[in-house]
Amino acid sequence: MNNLNYGIIGNCRTAALVSETGSLDWCCLPEFDSASIFAKLLDNEKGGQFAFKVNDSYAITQTYVENTCILKTEFTSEEAGFEVYDFLPRYAKTEKVYHAPPEVIRYLKVTKGVPKLKVDYFPKLEYALGHTEIYIKENFIVALTEEDEFDSLFLYTSLPKQAVTNSEEIELTEDVFFLLSYNEKIDLPSMDFIERDFEKTLAYWINWTDNTPRFDRYNDMILRSAMTLKLLSYEKTGAILAAATTSLPETIGEVRNWDYRFCWIRDASMVVRVVSQLGHTRLTKRYLQFIIDLIPDKNEKLQIMYGINKEKELTEKILTHLSGYMDSKPVRIGNAAYAQKQNDIYGILVDVIHQELLKFKSDADNKEELWTITKGIAWVVGKHWHEADKGIWEFRTEERHFTFSKVLCWVAIDRAIKISKLFNKTSKLERWKTLEQAIKNDIFENAWNEEVQAFTQSYESKDLDASVLLMESYGFIDAKDPKYVSTVKAIGRDLTNDGLLYRYKNRDDFGLPSSSFTICTFWYINSLYKIGEAEEAKRQFERLVSYSNHLGLMSEDIDFKTKRLLGNFPQAYSHLALIETAINLSKAN
Repeated sequence: MNNLNYGIIGNCRTAALVSETGSLDWCCLPEFDSASIFAKLLDNEKGGQFAFKVNDSYAITQTYVENTCILKTEFTSEEAGFEVYDFLPRYAKTEKVYHAPPEVIRYLKVTKGVPKLKVDYFPKLEYALGHTEIYIKENFIVALTEEDEFDSLFLYTSLPKQAVTNSEEIELTEDVFFLLSYNEKIDLPSMDFIERDFEKTLAYWINWTDNTPRFDRYNDMILRSAMTLKLLSYEKTGAILAAATTSLPETIGEVRNWDYRFCWIRDASMVVRVVSQLGHTRLTKRYLQFIIDLIPDKNEKLQIMYGINKEKELTEKILTHLSGYMDSKPVRIGNAAYAQKQNDIYGILVDVIHQELLKFKSDADNKEELWTITKGIAWVVGKHWHEADKGIWEFRTEERHFTFSKVLCWVAIDRAIKISKLFNKTSKLERWKTLEQAIKNDIFENAWNEEVQAFTQSYESKDLDASVLLMESYGFIDAKDPKYVSTVKAIGRDLTNDGLLYRYKNRDDFGLPSSSFTICTFWYINSLYKIGEAEEAKRQFERLVSYSNHLGLMSEDIDFKTKRLLGNFPQAYSHLALIETAINLSKAN
C-alpha cells in the first residue's frame, strides 16, 4: 500500500501537494519554508485541507498535463464529469524575470452534464497552532489567525462564497475557478485572468521541457524527475531544497522525522551535477551564485545546510499539537543538523564548480569568486581531512572516520588541481598533488577491510555502507578495479533486502534502520551497470521505479515489505539518482 499518492505543483517560490482524489493537503505560503496553510498530511483532523467531495458514482483519476507541472484530476460519472487543473502560476514577464506569485489556482472545467460537488475549504494557518477564522467579504473569502502569529489568506472564486464556506452542494453549469492568494489582489481575478495564467504557465513548462534532451529509453521518467527537481529550486536565491515537506517518517510510528525544506550543500550540488547534464544552465549558475553569496569571508567554513534565504541558524522546534503523518511523532520544523561537521560537502561542491567551469570558463563572470572558494576549500580540507566527522547520514552523536567523507576530501583536492590547471594557476599545484596522494593512500590503507573484501563504512570497521559505491562515480577508483567490483558485490549481498538497499545495517542513534533509502538502491543499480552487469541493472531499475507513485514521484524511503513510499516527498535525492541511473541504462545495448 502506498499512501504518498500525491502530486506536487509549484512555481519555484513554493509548492503544494494534491492527493490523488484532488485534496490540497500540504501547502506553505508565501514560500517553501513558511508556515503551512494546509497540513492534513501531518494531522488528519487538525491540519486543514481544500478538497472537492463528490458521490460514489464518480471515478477519480489523476495525471499531469503532458510535459508540464500542471496537475489534472478528473471526476467522471455516467451522467457528469469535470476536471480540476491545479497549478501555481509561473511564466516570464521579461527576459529572466518570472511571474511566480504566492498563489494556487484551481481551475475546474466541466466535461459533461451538470456535475455536483461540495467544497471542503478548511485552511489552518500557521501550522494550525491557533484557531483560524473565516470571513466572507464582498470580493473574497479571508482566513485569519492571530492567536500565535498573525496571518491571513485570501480565496477568490467564481462560485457563491457562502456555498463554498458552508460546504453546500453546488451544481457546475459552467467552468469555475478558485484562486488562493497570500496577498489581497489589487485587480480582481476573472475567468479570463485564470485562463490566461493557465495558458502562460502551460507554455512555460512546455518550453522548459523542450529544452531537455530526449532519450531512447526511460524518457518520460527522466523528464518527470527533471521537472520535479526544477520544482524544488528556489528562484529568489538559487537554493535547491531536499524535499517539499517536513516530518514524513522514514518508518511509520518511529521518530526519524526531519524538516527537509532547506538547502543541503550535498543534495543540492548533486542535483546541479545531474541537471546541468540536461542542459539547464540557469539553475546551475543561480545555485553557484547562492554559494558565492554564502561565503563572504575567506576563512568562513561551509555549513552542511542553509535556509533557502541563506539563513545560517535553523533552530529545530517540535510542534507537539500535530499528531504526525499516520501518528508518527514528532513533527519538527527547523533542523538541528545544520551545526554538524560533514567533510564530504567540500568535495561535492568543488566537483560541481569544476564541472561548470569546464562548460562556462569563457563566459563565467564569477570565475574569480569560484577560484577563491576553491582555494579556501582546499585550505580547509588540508587542515581537517584527517579528522572524524558525522558523515553523509548525519549521525547525531558519534563522530567517525567515514570512508565516504575521506573520498570526497580527495575529490575536493583532485578537482582543485584540475581547476588550477584550467586557470593556469600553478603555485599551489605541487602541494595539492602531495595532499591528494596522501589522502588516497590513507583511504586504501584504512578503509579497505581484507576480511570483508570491501571498502567499509568507516576506518577499522566491518560495517558496509551504500555511500562507498560513489567512489567510482567521483573518479576515485575505476569500475573494473577488483576492489571496487568486490565492494559492489559485498554490498549487494549484505545490504539488499527484497531488492531494496539499506544505507547501512549497523545501529545508529535511533536503533537499527528499518526502511530502504531510495537513493542507495539507485547507486547500487548504477554500480552494477558500471561493473558490466547491465542486464541485471536494467531488471532491478525497472522493479525499483515501479514502486514510485501513480505520477512517477518518489520519496526518500521505501518500506522493505509493503513497498510503500516513506520519508519526505518528493525527494530531490531520489529523483536525481533516478535520472543519473536512467541515462546510464539508456546507453546500454
